[in-house]
Amino acid sequence: MSSAIAERKKEEISTNQIGEPVRNRRVFTPLADIYETKEHILILADMPGVDEQSIDITLEKNVLTIQGFTPSEMEAGLRLVHSECPEGNYRRIFALTEEIDRDGIEATVKNGVLKLVLPKSPKSMARKITVKSE
Repeated sequence: MSSAIAERKKEEISTNQIGEPVRNRRVFTPLADIYETKEHILILADMPGVDEQSIDITLEKNVLTIQGFTPSEMEAGLRLVHSECPEGNYRRIFALTEEIDRDGIEATVKNGVLKLVLPKSPKSMARKITVKSE
């Protein structure tokens, strides 16, 4: 029975010749801290090994998707015997409310930390309402 399973796996791999080769990699949910001020919401997401070239951020309707891709780092001539930092990519999804100004979103990355600034729309900001006497 094990030879039948091996043959089946071999067939599946050999028949997948269409498109780009796909690597199976783990996908981690990056840990994030979220802060709020009067003017914006700030998200700091830990994505070690990711730089500005390997981050993809999309906004579709009310869904903000962050994806980070890490390169496979294997030194030539070395064999990995122990790793405390597992290899993989990152993906996190946030649902946004209407109070976010979508055109003003900014993203930067430094030392593996993604910083997203989500400005609040002027309509949603708290404001002082003056009271008049009649």
